[in-house]
Amino acid sequence: MRVYFLGIGGIGMSAIARYLNLRGDEVMGYDRTPSELTHQLQQEGIQINYEDTKDNVPLNLDLVIYTPAIPTDSQQMQYIQSLGIPMEKRSVALGHITKDKKVLAVSGTHGKTTTCGMITTIMANSPVGCSAFLGGILKNIDSNFLYNAQSPYVVVEADEYDRSFLHLTPYASVITAIDPDHMDIYHTYDNLHKAFEDFACLTNKQGMLFVKSDKTKLINDLKDILPLKTYSLTDHNAWAKAENITICSGNYHFDYVSKDETIKDICLNYPGRHNIENAVAAITICSYALKQANVSQQERIHAIKSISTFSGMKRRLEYIIKTPNQIYIDDYAHHPQEIRTTINSLRELYPDKKFTGIFQPHLYTRTRDLCDDFAKSLSLLDTAILLPIYPARELPIEGVTSKIIYDKITCKEKYLTNKADVFTLIKEKQPHLLITFGAGDIDRLVPQIAKTLQEINK
Repeated sequence: MRVYFLGIGGIGMSAIARYLNLRGDEVMGYDRTPSELTHQLQQEGIQINYEDTKDNVPLNLDLVIYTPAIPTDSQQMQYIQSLGIPMEKRSVALGHITKDKKVLAVSGTHGKTTTCGMITTIMANSPVGCSAFLGGILKNIDSNFLYNAQSPYVVVEADEYDRSFLHLTPYASVITAIDPDHMDIYHTYDNLHKAFEDFACLTNKQGMLFVKSDKTKLINDLKDILPLKTYSLTDHNAWAKAENITICSGNYHFDYVSKDETIKDICLNYPGRHNIENAVAAITICSYALKQANVSQQERIHAIKSISTFSGMKRRLEYIIKTPNQIYIDDYAHHPQEIRTTINSLRELYPDKKFTGIFQPHLYTRTRDLCDDFAKSLSLLDTAILLPIYPARELPIEGVTSKIIYDKITCKEKYLTNKADVFTLIKEKQPHLLITFGAGDIDRLVPQIAKTLQEINK
């Protein structure tokens, strides 16, 4: 098939493109701007153009896969529609690709990308292996896609945006969190919650659903409908939990305890106490899948303990610089709860350091709807620096700018600046611990920020 991708540089889109390219289809695509990811796709033999004109649309296409982030006034989108070429949303295409596999799906407003990476690490180190379509770059393999033609299992990040996860058919699934987000799509929290219920009900009735134990309403609504088990970091009544947590040489050690088994001294070489909870979720679903595959106890425990080799996801609490004099971490956090969790987790590891954060808000609607919560989370910093809003798919909303967050921040120092001037501000402040937050294009600044910090510390 000749398949064309509109928005091929997106993290979810590129994973599907890689799969189809590996399968032998002729894959091409458009994206608004070049990136490290589009460069990698081109090195893999995929043709990509960066100008939204109909002249760049190839001839004789069999299928066009598009992301909802593509604006409706896109010239290429309108031209393809006029030609009557078959089109599928990314979520529909992923559903078709995975429908005959044993899908291990992870959903939630936070934690799903890291949890998927942990599951992929465990399953890949087991006798049955797995394929994976991830919402981030797993540093262990430097990719968002893993393919194992022999394995029946595929790990999938189940994205709630635009109700994308409702096109999946999970064999087993995890729900990590249901906090208010994507209100431009759902409008009310009840609608968001209902979408997660609908996703949960797609889980195979002979499979298993794993839910964080504080999701009381979801658990009560589903416990008589689906096989359901709970997990937690702190709830001792949960079906699976972590106990005896210690920190040694910057690593977490803990015992995994479920109603079925105890696995002692699991090492997690990844920062953030909340990631122990993500690890509990990953271990629980992997243990279930490996038992169903008749993997021996010894091989199963060996695979589970391989989570110690999990080196993280790019832009998820990713250390860019880690020296005695300088810590720089880049994080994808773009929701107030994610920012709060990241700051609190790092405070545990670095209680004596002053924290400087640079935040690029993502979407006008999210900024408007969660302004107060963003301000509260960013006030946990010693110094907060705000960049302009990254609009992504949205048009500006009158009166909605980064300043509405800035005005409500209460930390000791705060600054409102732009991307061009942020490097001068870094030189002036000379932060000892710096975190960059955001889901927009703030990642493009990371190399220059790192270079600026290194020049300060020469």
